[in-house]
Amino acid sequence: MKKLLLSAIAASLLVSTSGIAKEQAAKDATVKQVNQIAISNAKEDAKNNQVQLVQEAIESLKYAQSAVIDLEHNDAKKAKEDIEKAIGKLEVIMAAKDAPKLLPINNVIRVQEFVGTAEDVEKTVKTVKSLLDDGKVQEARALMLPLVSEIDITVVSLPLASYPDALKLAAKYVHDGKLDKAKEVLYIALSTFTEVTQIVPIPLLESTDLIAAASRVAKEDKERALKYLDAASDALDVAEKLGYVSESETTYKMLHEKIEEVKKEIKGKNKAEKLFESLAEKLKEFKSKIISGKESK
Repeated sequence: MKKLLLSAIAASLLVSTSGIAKEQAAKDATVKQVNQIAISNAKEDAKNNQVQLVQEAIESLKYAQSAVIDLEHNDAKKAKEDIEKAIGKLEVIMAAKDAPKLLPINNVIRVQEFVGTAEDVEKTVKTVKSLLDDGKVQEARALMLPLVSEIDITVVSLPLASYPDALKLAAKYVHDGKLDKAKEVLYIALSTFTEVTQIVPIPLLESTDLIAAASRVAKEDKERALKYLDAASDALDVAEKLGYVSESETTYKMLHEKIEEVKKEIKGKNKAEKLFESLAEKLKEFKSKIISGKESK
């Protein structure tokens, strides 16, 4: 199983005040503050919305691990009892109408943020290509490592299709006095995990919140709204240069065009509500289809 890094959840930048004060603070925020708030909120959301761990699965694992220790001490009676308890903990799950195929036993959040512009990414990629042409692979690799800006949410699960059967087989071997085989089966069962990682690109989070911030102040502060939209466009550039690809029919080019439409309207009669809604919806759909699923065993 690959090593997982649990990140700390950053505290929110906004001071806990009244609703009106918070709203005003959001309106007065700089581009940097909006970005920081976007990342902070995303981390908190990831923490709050982690897949609920199946407690029975965790307890089943503990009993299975105890059974291995029992077998190491040739205690067949205790091993049988622990295996039976491990199986019993799964019965509630397996009897459920919509029993899951995977039993979540751990959630991990990892945050990697790229601090730089789209131009910085282009320069680095150009340098990397030059180093590779010269055969300097490790130097190129070191430059490539920071080219990531995302929140990774990894769920580690036990496969329901194989784990219960493995426990039953181990119990049979114990009953037959074949303790070594029982131990071997349990070792395999306890090492068979599935990891699924959902990737959330940070520049797209920033762009989304900057657009929302622009919509809030567009009527009363055109200059600030335009700055937010310029920054949202820059964030899209960073996401694109870092290679975050979406299966959406919407493209980065289309999102930039939408932003330009909103900016034009703000500079004019400033009746951009519908345009803001359309832009936000397009970006939301684009984000939802980012090619990000990682699964390993």
